Amino acid sequence: MLLEVKDLNTYYGYSHVLQGMSLTVDHGECVALLGRNGMGKSTTLKSIMGLAKPRSGTVLYKGEDVAGYPPYKVVRAGIGYVPEERRIFATLSVLENLAMGMKGGKIDKGNPDAWTVERVFEHFPPLKERQGSKGALLSGGEQQMLAIGRSLMGNPELLLVDEPTEGLAPLLVSEVRDMLEDIKKTGVAILLVEHNLRVAMSLAQRLYIMKKAEVAFAGTVKELDARPDVREKYLEV
Repeated sequence: MLLEVKDLNTYYGYSHVLQGMSLTVDHGECVALLGRNGMGKSTTLKSIMGLAKPRSGTVLYKGEDVAGYPPYKVVRAGIGYVPEERRIFATLSVLENLAMGMKGGKIDKGNPDAWTVERVFEHFPPLKERQGSKGALLSGGEQQMLAIGRSLMGNPELLLVDEPTEGLAPLLVSEVRDMLEDIKKTGVAILLVEHNLRVAMSLAQRLYIMKKAEVAFAGTVKELDARPDVREKYLEV
């Protein structure tokens, strides 16, 4: 198993945001984390990344407990993160943003499958066309491509992606979905927080649905498809 989150408890002040959260992601697998707003989905990703420090529980990544590690150590371990806000550098060019994603500022030349600028451009052709443009001048879809591409430059084995289609026009939603499908085919595992059920079910092998602070349902896409009661109760469908 690539990632095992066990009994995670995370607080914001006195607010108990995650209450015994557990999930797994296997090598090369896409797992979706679903639920209504405020259920703790983004906090789960932030707790894995060290952006929110869990008070208890474990985050086993390739057998190593990284719970409570600072974010840079989590990235070095092999986990990439695409935040909901994208957080690209508005005053830097596309090329400069991508360079910021490299571990230690260097390409892993010993890895034939390493993500390079050229490889990112192969998967995201619009970025090649806009490589000299400042981040602030990109469209919403291009910014999302850049946020994903920048994270891939760190050569993660696992990519945490938070609401990649939020606020995008329907055509761009399809483009981002296809981009994530392409990334999945390269062998990168994905833990996806996504409000768009159709997108999530088209990408993921398994899904977790959160109710307040914990898991309400865990199963395959086929199992969720057979449970309209679960979708109606816990999702905005």
